[in-house]
Amino acid sequence: MAQSDRSTVDWTPANGSLVPHKDAPGTDVFYNQGGFFIVRSDLGCYLWTEDLKSGTGIKIQRLHPACQGGDHYLSDNKNPPNIYVIKGDSYRVVKDLSTDAEAEVRELASSCRGGDHYTYCGSWFYIISQNKGSLDYVCDLSTPISGGRTPLEPECSKGLFYFTIDNLPTLIKLDEKWGAQCYLYKEFFSNHPRFSSIHPNVLNFFPGGLALVKGASTGGWECIKTLHNDSDSSITWSDKVTCKVGYAKQQMSSMEHNWSISAEMSLGAGELTKLITQFQFSLKTEYGGRSIRTDQEDWTEAREEEESIQVTLEPKKNLYIWQYRLGIGHKPVLFCRDVEFTKENNPPDRIPLPPVP
Repeated sequence: MAQSDRSTVDWTPANGSLVPHKDAPGTDVFYNQGGFFIVRSDLGCYLWTEDLKSGTGIKIQRLHPACQGGDHYLSDNKNPPNIYVIKGDSYRVVKDLSTDAEAEVRELASSCRGGDHYTYCGSWFYIISQNKGSLDYVCDLSTPISGGRTPLEPECSKGLFYFTIDNLPTLIKLDEKWGAQCYLYKEFFSNHPRFSSIHPNVLNFFPGGLALVKGASTGGWECIKTLHNDSDSSITWSDKVTCKVGYAKQQMSSMEHNWSISAEMSLGAGELTKLITQFQFSLKTEYGGRSIRTDQEDWTEAREEEESIQVTLEPKKNLYIWQYRLGIGHKPVLFCRDVEFTKENNPPDRIPLPPVP
């Protein structure tokens, strides 16, 4: 009875894209005189940078609990600027998302509710309705007085996120050739934008960003041992199989090397990238995910483990032992606990992790 070397099943990677605002609750982008802010309410924090293109001076700050769970986040251009957190039919005005400084809560005017995106430009609040292809503008979110409505240029209706840079309406779109791009328009109803890329250190923080920077999620069964019975009688094989179990932390933690994480964050070293990686696996395949939950897997540092196995092998038969693992791109990241056996050199046809509801 001979044992073969390890062999690996070819994996089929998913496609990749940033997750649009509508499918990423609590995620938003805004800009004010303090810099750029990417909010991830689901992670309880936000990323700040001086510049999206260069990724200069990235800091990760905690979100104050009162500022979490917003439907939309935006800021005006006052000195100092106000930050607006829209949640349902009301909104919170604060000076700082980390401290909830000078907080006020106001009712959202009925005519200002239900927008797909919100931003502030000049002296107007813009309420963007992508499906309608229109833009409403008001001077105050709490009053029913409308400034007007104008149709959006078709290309301006295709943004994933909308915000304003120095009074220039801006949207993030995914270009098939060039990846995630920022498009700056003189007006939302014109089609003469300037555009620029987004630095990978910033993209990694966006939902789905890992797929654009490191590659889409992959998953499959690896054959960790093959048993052969070349004799004319049955053989009982009893031994230990060694396999790697856990999270290949070093593959992902390099992201945090370029981030300055606030001491107020309760997450330890590597914890934030672990959460981002878990989230990536849970996304739909169109966003580079696998639509599976991995939170019940072993996310401690990957290590070698031995498992005792006893099997009876029939004459002239083979037995293949498989382990399921997940990766970002083609680099393995999570070695799952599931081990299965097949009599043919074909991997199991099931995914051993629960689907996202």
